[in-house]
Amino acid sequence: MSSGTAPVVVELSGAEKRFGAVRALEGVDFSVGAGECVGLVGHNGAGKSTLVQVLAGALAPDRGRITVVGALQADYTVNRALQLGIRCVFQELSLCPNLSVAENMAVNHPSLRGVGWRRRAADLIGSKLDEIFPGHDIDASDIVQELSIGRRQMVEVARAFTVTEAPLALVILDEPTSSLDARTASQLLAFVRRFVAAGKSCILISHLLGEVLGHADRIVVMRDGQVAAADAVAAFDRDTLVAAMGGSAPAAAVAASAGVPRADRALRVRARPERQTNDAELVAREGEIIGLAGLAGHGQTDLLLAVFGAAEHRAAGIEVTAQVALVAGDRQSDGIFPLASIAQNIGIRSLARLRSGPFISARREAELARFWQDRIHIRTPSMDNNILSLSGGNQQKALFARALGSDARIVLMDDPMRGVDIGTKLEVYDLLREEARGGRTFLWYTTETEELEHCDHVYVFQNGRIVADLDRSEVTEEKVIQSSFSDAG
Repeated sequence: MSSGTAPVVVELSGAEKRFGAVRALEGVDFSVGAGECVGLVGHNGAGKSTLVQVLAGALAPDRGRITVVGALQADYTVNRALQLGIRCVFQELSLCPNLSVAENMAVNHPSLRGVGWRRRAADLIGSKLDEIFPGHDIDASDIVQELSIGRRQMVEVARAFTVTEAPLALVILDEPTSSLDARTASQLLAFVRRFVAAGKSCILISHLLGEVLGHADRIVVMRDGQVAAADAVAAFDRDTLVAAMGGSAPAAAVAASAGVPRADRALRVRARPERQTNDAELVAREGEIIGLAGLAGHGQTDLLLAVFGAAEHRAAGIEVTAQVALVAGDRQSDGIFPLASIAQNIGIRSLARLRSGPFISARREAELARFWQDRIHIRTPSMDNNILSLSGGNQQKALFARALGSDARIVLMDDPMRGVDIGTKLEVYDLLREEARGGRTFLWYTTETEELEHCDHVYVFQNGRIVADLDRSEVTEEKVIQSSFSDAG
């Protein structure tokens, strides 16, 4: 169903927004109809996040009008948006980490008060989690900071769909599956279709183009702060979407060490997961890209952190033969230094090389930052700007620059592409292959099965154990899923 044949829930007309010299939105017209799922795509920095913040009431446009259910909104704020039934799940999660899952419900639902409010909150979020993610392993009493990032994302999504006093008309989902494995992502997308079929509306923002093509009714493509294309989903395929965003179609994946015998390469990492009950172990050699797959939360990140620790302190069952760097997937919690500049964030892993006597050389730090700005195409007018001035994808590029600009010969990647646009991904894939050909070794945990095609070997994890070791030629989505649910190990 399109907004042309259904009542319009929300409509932007001629929206403009500037941040200094940066034109984030330029004359954007955008609408969502009742019973419609609109897919919103575009590279990082295309204006999607600004558009979402305007729709959610978090930002006021410099020019333009916003209409909700036919009524022009003169003083549109977050609270007003919530009263009108518009919710948003932002890419950077907003849960209070020191509160329980149930207590986080009170942040969005002020009506949850009085005697027994925690029990009502627990019942509300528990039933919604059951509805969206059947079989989830989340308790309402769990403290948020103790949950994996995938489970935190599940809670954030479920909370957005709960209803108390305020109505629910439109839910904006900004990269809602970026930390979910294939199973939970499928559960969420199936729920979105049921939600829309019941007459509600949704905006789905995803860099996984297959998700948008498979679940949206209509697609809007943004580019440089403008709407570059908008049409029914049937009018698009992957290639036309990529072209509309201003990119080229993805090239075929090529393994970094294709054709080179493993035995001829120096050992970089040998590791047995702590819960391993047989002789299976992870082996990574010089110049290899090793994939870690399986359902989220099954030991992949634990192994990466164990390898990271073993590089400094000997650990049982783990052998590491070179310096290690880590590219975090949860960049806000584990990656960036939010009070530091882009240049400082890149140079923090290379302080020994940046020293001039007892001090850090500002010149050397700036040279390192400029080199990686040019090489990995970090979009910013100045590398002295705060790291938070960058879009999410460019922040992630800075984390890659930090690792690759260091002396580390082993790079650990903890699902680093979550929420990153396809253009940035293609640049990073090329960079990884180039670095691997130069002898760098990568251990890459990813929840995106397509990314495993770029790996030389893939280890599938289940319940903290390696249950399959697949050569690149053996890697298929079916094989990975089959191994993830096997009784092996």
